[in-house]
Amino acid sequence: MDKQTDTIIELHGITKVFEDGFKAVDDFNLEVKRGEFVTFLGPSGCGKTTTLRMIAGFDNPTEGDILLNGSSIIHLPPYKRPINTVFQRYALFPHMNIYENIAFGLRQKKTPGDVIDRKVRRVLDLVDLEGFEKRKIQTLSGGQQQRIAIASWERSTSRCARRCSLSSRTCTAGSGSPLSMSPMTRRKL
Repeated sequence: MDKQTDTIIELHGITKVFEDGFKAVDDFNLEVKRGEFVTFLGPSGCGKTTTLRMIAGFDNPTEGDILLNGSSIIHLPPYKRPINTVFQRYALFPHMNIYENIAFGLRQKKTPGDVIDRKVRRVLDLVDLEGFEKRKIQTLSGGQQQRIAIASWERSTSRCARRCSLSSRTCTAGSGSPLSMSPMTRRKL
């Protein structure tokens, strides 16, 4: 087989910079050949989910090109790409930013604004995502989304109840067990 038909997916110099200046993927190159099975491994926030979203067409790279069977698909919408992707979901509201997702339950309980702000900022620190409050859910990696889901749940429960329930909650959520969190986050929890 020649290279063009043997290589199914190619990423050439893929870079993704979000509106807030965060560089999620930096000059990433990859070739996937027919019959290969590829797994992206890395810490939360390193660009795994963003890369998959760009291949599927849900996000556009800031720079670089994506080829499928030798042809660029960078301008094809997701529904015209013969690519299937399954993402983790954590019952987060996609139309709300991170702060609003965490504050939602507290607002429903009619919690005063200053208390909401204090609690949201505390749990953002707890899950190591302070400074991300204005980001959209779709811009986060799967691990970061899981931490927001944990923060959304934690801000309305007591510390004791959270500790008792955390391992079963993260088991059902998938790959984000406490062992896969940073040591600092595990200590905080």
